[in-house]
Amino acid sequence: MKKVSLFVPCFVDQMYPETGLATVSLLEKYGCEVFYPKEQTCCGQPAFNSGYFDEAAQLAEKFVKIFADSEAVVAPSASCVSMVRKHYESLEFRDKALRAEYESLRKRVFEIGEYLYDELEIKSVESKFSHRVAYHASCHGYRELGILEQPLSLLNSVDGIDLVELNDRKQCCGFGGTFAVKFPEISGAIGEDKVLAILESKAEVVTATDDSCLMHIHGMMAKRGIKIKTMHYSRILNGEEF
Repeated sequence: MKKVSLFVPCFVDQMYPETGLATVSLLEKYGCEVFYPKEQTCCGQPAFNSGYFDEAAQLAEKFVKIFADSEAVVAPSASCVSMVRKHYESLEFRDKALRAEYESLRKRVFEIGEYLYDELEIKSVESKFSHRVAYHASCHGYRELGILEQPLSLLNSVDGIDLVELNDRKQCCGFGGTFAVKFPEISGAIGEDKVLAILESKAEVVTATDDSCLMHIHGMMAKRGIKIKTMHYSRILNGEEF
């Protein structure tokens, strides 16, 4: 039995706990024993993106200490996984001994669909979701981790699903964490383009690897009175209804 440590991102913890529950359910369904280290906290991405590199490094060290002995660390967020795998490398750790620990750990940190598809070699799931679903390729997953085939293949295996990729050249949704706060006009303009692509898809539901993207997309649609649902794809793979 595979032993997996669950890392729950801030957005999931505070706003979308159902995504975390779906992730646990999927991992257990496919033969994993799941552990949740209660001392975990933020991965440090908001601080890092805002230029607070010392504070981000402190959170990175905490992450490494907590998960160093894990067989695998899985999170329902390509954004947070990218922060750990790609960006911790540029931070200056105060505890130099943790640098070696990090180099080992980074190879064992996975996004949920990536772990199911690549590590557990699950190529199809046993679930049903009879709706037209538009898939948004979240930037961190698609551009930094190369995650695309895994979620699309798993979603396509869901019974009854009508899955479409958005016809927008896999464009950003406009959120970008603190980018949306610092540059709201640009963020909003990018988001409007995403909403138009979603409307053209005729989808009932929009899904992605990150609830942060989905929150932004939902907000953009809600402002226009558009009632298309948003759901993290782990919930669809788990056979949940909206």
